[in-house]
Amino acid sequence: MQHHLIPREDVLRLMDALNPVEAKFSDGAQEWQLLDESGHMPAALSFTELFQHATEAQNLSRDVFRLTGDFAASPHSTIRAGRATVDHLARASTMSAHAASHFSETAEAALRLPYVSSPADQHYLKNGIVIAHATARAYLRRTSEALRDAVKELNGHLDFHRLFPAPSRRESPVPPPPAPSGRHR
Repeated sequence: MQHHLIPREDVLRLMDALNPVEAKFSDGAQEWQLLDESGHMPAALSFTELFQHATEAQNLSRDVFRLTGDFAASPHSTIRAGRATVDHLARASTMSAHAASHFSETAEAALRLPYVSSPADQHYLKNGIVIAHATARAYLRRTSEALRDAVKELNGHLDFHRLFPAPSRRESPVPPPPAPSGRHR
């Protein structure tokens, strides 16, 4: 059974790496607001602030891709718990990439907004900005959920370590003494 387990230290190390990244995605989904408390878009959109959302989402996405790639390249990714973890991490990678691209789209549209003269075109562009930003935040939430699912998978895997503990050095079976040879002197 031991060869079907990811070493406990590796599981804990990956969980320690995933938890803060998951929290950053969750926090970003809550904090990176476009609309004010009354649900209206500010009169003047800040391209710099919206571009900062895109930049931070891209940096977080890079972290998820790195963690996913590192774990997928490990021999642990081939066992059942490893495959399930890679699946959650791959989903998180995809969702994080979508979040970054939608935040970029939002910033780009905000940059164009002052140059649109037609009220109808401005209305259409503003609606697109709201939709793209809301979509990006939804992708942040989905990324956070996928990372949380990966941690749950790993946490469940730790339960197997409790059921099938690795023998300690003291508990290691001692090889039996050599059998007496058939010859006597």
